[in-house]
Amino acid sequence: MTVTLGGTEPERRALIAAAAGLGVTLDTTAASRLLALLDELVRWNTAYNLTAITARREMITHHLLDSLAVQPSLHGTRIIDVGTGAGFPGLPLAIVDPQREFTLLDSNGKKVRFVAHAARSLGLANVTAVHARAESHRPSAAYDTVVARAFAPLPELVDRVAGLCGEGTRILAMKGRRSAAERGGLPGGWMVEADRTLEIPGLEEERHLLVLRREPAADSVPVPLR
Repeated sequence: MTVTLGGTEPERRALIAAAAGLGVTLDTTAASRLLALLDELVRWNTAYNLTAITARREMITHHLLDSLAVQPSLHGTRIIDVGTGAGFPGLPLAIVDPQREFTLLDSNGKKVRFVAHAARSLGLANVTAVHARAESHRPSAAYDTVVARAFAPLPELVDRVAGLCGEGTRILAMKGRRSAAERGGLPGGWMVEADRTLEIPGLEEERHLLVLRREPAADSVPVPLR
């Protein structure tokens, strides 16, 4: 399969530098694929209204870099992105992590069709697009990491993805402003393992990542927040 590559050389260089600031190493091919993803999104957006963000610079910050910011926190090899929308953060993560398997799930059919199309166009054999709601999806085995960007408040998120989680699963909840009230409503049996500030180059908005896991047994030592 011939993979379409995108972006100009200055765009690729800038993206590689910005990703490095997030702790993510990109080569030229990965950067080209990420920018080609935006090209496909722009083409489809004219007909299907997949995203309200249309300015190229904002698409790079809000879609690509915002997605890549959670890559260092991925756990294991089986990853699911619930409520993926037009494929973010799942598609960018799949581009930079070809050794991992990504399931991108959404209840919006047109967005799932775009995800499947983009995965084919970019040669992403590690992506499976699923048209379903999180609570109705029945995987053959628990996922290692569940990623959710602006999906639901924490209590609802945990309730809806519980069937996708095993004992060692981590839930990565990508959030904007911090909310003590939201964290206080976390269902019993779950804990916040980490609360990490995400500083996205070029994005002047607050971002943080909550890493959730099931509470350990009484005789184990919890991992402190950092």
